[in-house]
Amino acid sequence: MTTVAQDVLPIFILILFGWALVRLKILTAEIGDGLGDFVFKVAVPLLLLRTIANADFHGASPFRLWIAYFSGVLLTWIVGHLLATRVFGRDQKVGVLAGVSASFANNVFIGLPLVERTVGPEGIVAMSILLAVHLPLMMIAGVLAMERAEQRSGGRKAAGVLAVSKQVGGNLVRNPLIIGLAAGVLLQLLGTPVPALIDGIVAQVAGMAAPAALISLGMTLNKYGMAGNVRIATGISLLKLGLMPAVVWLASTLLGLSPQWTAALVLTSSVPTGINAWLIANRFGVGQGLAASVITLSTAAGVATVSLWALLLL
Repeated sequence: MTTVAQDVLPIFILILFGWALVRLKILTAEIGDGLGDFVFKVAVPLLLLRTIANADFHGASPFRLWIAYFSGVLLTWIVGHLLATRVFGRDQKVGVLAGVSASFANNVFIGLPLVERTVGPEGIVAMSILLAVHLPLMMIAGVLAMERAEQRSGGRKAAGVLAVSKQVGGNLVRNPLIIGLAAGVLLQLLGTPVPALIDGIVAQVAGMAAPAALISLGMTLNKYGMAGNVRIATGISLLKLGLMPAVVWLASTLLGLSPQWTAALVLTSSVPTGINAWLIANRFGVGQGLAASVITLSTAAGVATVSLWALLLL
């Protein structure tokens, strides 16, 4: 238990530290936005590039890993949608948002630092393979589902699959995470080692990714808070923190993934809801308060639930 606490608690203490910096007016939330940009556009892409370029995959196929993780995503999304529409009587658009909020983990800002501390390099390799498809699939699925819900509710005419895929795909091509992953894959395929001097510099910048990500997330959380919706937000948070990692663990076990890859997938699936859920809500002008409440509540409760999952796995 002491080892787990030493690995997990610093993650959430750094988030709390970032939150306190803004709350006590030592720094402004805008500085947190800038730090978040550095993490997303520079530090994490370099971490992914270096990890993939130097990884030894032992001929492992990524498909079992993807199936295991996205089995958890699919089931949790469906249950979250049904919870919002059938239990709480919300419309289809809020149902989509509930599904996204229940299944969209904060893999970059919390998942990566958590796996790096608890599982180590083998876990980061698994995370890199996951992140190669996670953001594209989740964003396209979320936008398409919301477009369909708007069409069914008699709102504006929904965009077609090709139009949405083109728009999201264009954004992803310019996404720093995708660029970092692609560069790492290219170096891996070419078998070209990174020169020692450059690798040392990249390693130092990549080493800043975890603490900077956590502090910037804490600073950003000051924008959200609990905007009502406590009962439904609690239900969705329980799905995110409990059901999703349980399904991912079961699928990983049935598919025979290694203990390190299983631990990495379950731990990253157990982290709080990602800010992308709020971005989708804001884009479509629906459920912003619900998304904000789930992000805040799941982050606050995550310190206990993530510790529990780490204790069970490690």
